Amino acid sequence: MSFDHWDEIRTAYQVARLGTVSGAAEVLGVHHATVIRHIDALEGRLGAKLFQRHARGYTATEAGDDLLKVASAADDQFTQLAGRIKGRGDEVTGELTVTSLESLTALFVPAIATFQKTHPDLRVRLETDDRLFRLEYGEAHVAIRAGQLPEQPDNVVQPFFTQRIRLCASKSYVAEFGALDDTNVQNHRFIGSTLEPPRAPFFRWLKATIPDQAIFFRATEMSAMKEAVIAGVGIGFIAGWDKDRTDDLVEMLPSMEEWSAKVWLVTHMDLHRTAKVQTFLSFLKEQVKTWPVE
Repeated sequence: MSFDHWDEIRTAYQVARLGTVSGAAEVLGVHHATVIRHIDALEGRLGAKLFQRHARGYTATEAGDDLLKVASAADDQFTQLAGRIKGRGDEVTGELTVTSLESLTALFVPAIATFQKTHPDLRVRLETDDRLFRLEYGEAHVAIRAGQLPEQPDNVVQPFFTQRIRLCASKSYVAEFGALDDTNVQNHRFIGSTLEPPRAPFFRWLKATIPDQAIFFRATEMSAMKEAVIAGVGIGFIAGWDKDRTDDLVEMLPSMEEWSAKVWLVTHMDLHRTAKVQTFLSFLKEQVKTWPVE
């Protein structure tokens, strides 16, 4: 494949994005027959089907999804280039995809809302899937990741903040089961993760310290675990900033340093310097100063 085939790739990208030949034709300003010709030529060149055709339109195959990711990143870079050439490189428009931890949603959604008030033409896509988004394929512009320093090649990694974790229970739970200490662990009920092996340092501590028979509730997302703690199901982990928003919670043990995790801002070098990404990163670095995360 070469730059000579960019028209075909751009056509396939629009078909994958919109799901119909007519929609792609309208966006590209070409006849629908041209769209079909481009798709057929590209599939022939690649030797793979990019779309499943059905009555409602076109659905990307696995190969089509791969092409969409690459084409999306390329399209974004061309848009940024066109903006700079036309003297509009400082505009923050189009779509911004951010992947973040689900547990940080309560912090990020209000922040994104504030950012969009300043940049009303920007469309934001927030992904909180557990999988590792591949920035080199254009799956996201900015990734917020926790844990060890990300080491993927060609990524730009910046420290963001430290996620403090607290072990809490509801006041109703404490009234029924009492306080927690080294001598009465067997008398308590704990909330754990469904993930095995656990990735978060605080869940590794739980697995190493608390007998499995003392885990009475498991969940995948931190938000569900918090609700279980509030409901009095047992003792569970809550983000420090989130615990402070709930008057009903009691800290059962002093927060341990080993429970904490570094949170990082990650971007790919190809998009790191774009106005959209730089503006958003600068905004987040100012926002975090107002967050009760330390």
